[in-house]
Amino acid sequence: MIDTVAFSEKEAADIISTDQHPSIEPGVQDQKTYYVPGRLYTLRQVLRFGLAGGLNTLVDVLTLNGLLWLFPPTSTPILLAYNVLAYSLGAVNSFLLNKHWTFGQKQGTTRRELARFTLVTLCGIGWSTNIIWLASKVLHPLLVNPTVWANASKVVAIAGTALISYLGMRLWVFVSKRPKKQALLYRAVSAPENARGAEHLLSMPMRGETSSEREHHRPGEDENERASSHSLSVVLPAYNEEQVIASTISNVLDTLSAWRIDAEVLVVNDGSTDRTGAIVAALAETCPQVRLITHPINQGYGAALASGFAAATKELTFFMDADGQFDIRDLLRFFQFIDEYDAVIGYRLNRQDSWIRKLNAWGWKRLIGWVLGIHVRDIDCAFKLLHSDFLHQHPLETRGAMINAELLYKLKRAGYTYREVGVHHLPRQGGRATGANPRVIARAFRELFLSAQKWRREERVHAQHILVSEHHPF
Repeated sequence: MIDTVAFSEKEAADIISTDQHPSIEPGVQDQKTYYVPGRLYTLRQVLRFGLAGGLNTLVDVLTLNGLLWLFPPTSTPILLAYNVLAYSLGAVNSFLLNKHWTFGQKQGTTRRELARFTLVTLCGIGWSTNIIWLASKVLHPLLVNPTVWANASKVVAIAGTALISYLGMRLWVFVSKRPKKQALLYRAVSAPENARGAEHLLSMPMRGETSSEREHHRPGEDENERASSHSLSVVLPAYNEEQVIASTISNVLDTLSAWRIDAEVLVVNDGSTDRTGAIVAALAETCPQVRLITHPINQGYGAALASGFAAATKELTFFMDADGQFDIRDLLRFFQFIDEYDAVIGYRLNRQDSWIRKLNAWGWKRLIGWVLGIHVRDIDCAFKLLHSDFLHQHPLETRGAMINAELLYKLKRAGYTYREVGVHHLPRQGGRATGANPRVIARAFRELFLSAQKWRREERVHAQHILVSEHHPF
């Protein structure tokens, strides 16, 4: 059983003005006006669009020629149908490249964006089809070979549709109204001197909440009320995070103290080669709530979590990455569901990762759904709250990036319920992401298929035991 609750971040950048932030770049005076890119930015955008268009054209032309070779056209309508199919396949590649690379859009794909892109693509298909039809009428009598005149018509059509495609995507599909203000918001939240302002921004009500919901009292808002009656173990896996580990632990401790929760913070130093272990050890000496668990050598993300789970002594266990990309205050929403569900799992809103990592995550999610039958919005989101008893009774076996998929699979297999809740995802402040490392990916694939085979054998044996016990109860 899976439930989902979603929320989106309020546009906090709207409250930032040039009076509050004198460091705003010159030329950005009226914060209500749209940002107009400079010539250099536009030139770079056009060049990227051209490169993306070249790859799209390659997909388009190869598809068209493959159809021409396999099924030679006997009439113009058949050629037009081939063109529509080839153009549509190129459009899929066009959307991904232009969204995340040409126009630098980092937010998730919306239905409105897809609808607008589809309309622009349909306009391009119609424009391309008309040009091919006109060109074929002119070129067909001059070029006898059908493949030659088909490709000549296609070249004319591509040149004619490039302009309408670029303008449609830039001015309508991937338009960004306030890129400068978003940068200012990030600067305000990141700068130490603006910490008080950052607290205000991050605590603002979310868009979509009604006034009555905003006025509704939530646990933990009253300084005399505990956010949860349960005790909590916080597991922070860390690998070479010396730049952010101290601030991450400090934020966790301050927040849990304000919520008046009986908590412990378990930092698993997974063979770091920098000063991560020394920093955590120093903090543990001054704060009894912090415990350091050390792996002499790097064993993998899953191994770090498994060590933290095994050492947890509180009623609930929560884990979060130590790289500063999550806000511990989002955990407050999870407490209201943990008594009703066996686990509460987060999914990242406006994921702050490169398009390559997003594409990898999309493919991994589809693969997990196909192999293990797990269908959630964000499998690998490192922001989950569970009952510690489950983790102790169902110890996790994988030791790499497969760990989150295994966790969800074992929840499902045991008949447990979980609920999905959206959480903020922040830009990385330091350290280096390792999720896209080829060795990490290869290990995840190996663990997936080996574990899937093992678990299926266990399920078959379990089913046979049940069948035997039903037929021979004594």
